[in-house]
Amino acid sequence: MTVPSKKSLAAASLSLAVLLAGAFGPADAQSRQMVSVDRPEINMRTGPGTGHDSVWLLSRGYPLQVLGRKGKWLQVKDFENDRGWVYRPLTDRTPHFVVKTKVANIRKGPSTRTRIVGKAEYGDVLRTLAHKGDWAKIRDADGLVGWVARRLLWGW
Repeated sequence: MTVPSKKSLAAASLSLAVLLAGAFGPADAQSRQMVSVDRPEINMRTGPGTGHDSVWLLSRGYPLQVLGRKGKWLQVKDFENDRGWVYRPLTDRTPHFVVKTKVANIRKGPSTRTRIVGKAEYGDVLRTLAHKGDWAKIRDADGLVGWVARRLLWGW
């Protein structure tokens, strides 16, 4: 069975994600337990155990909200509200965001008045370095460091 990657299917959910973009504010991330993927790729499964089908292949850093636990397995959901189970030892508490809008500008500083130094696309995973008000300092997969408005992101 070939498992689709999250990013390859992300574009199909874009219109729904835009409608839900305002549903998660910055305070929401603080009130929920989050983990991120700590391996190059892991499976999200339909149940707690390797005997359950794999429904998604998640890449390093991908943020997940913890909904429950069963032994060493975590029941989780992602920014598109997809739910499943991941093996806890393959996750960690390193904060990451995922871009939940079509495009997010990466800026030199935490303001729309600062220069755009790059762009991130829907489904891109960004390492969280710091927070300042409604902004997050991030590092992308290519090593670019900058600031993104938190309303464009999901995670912590």
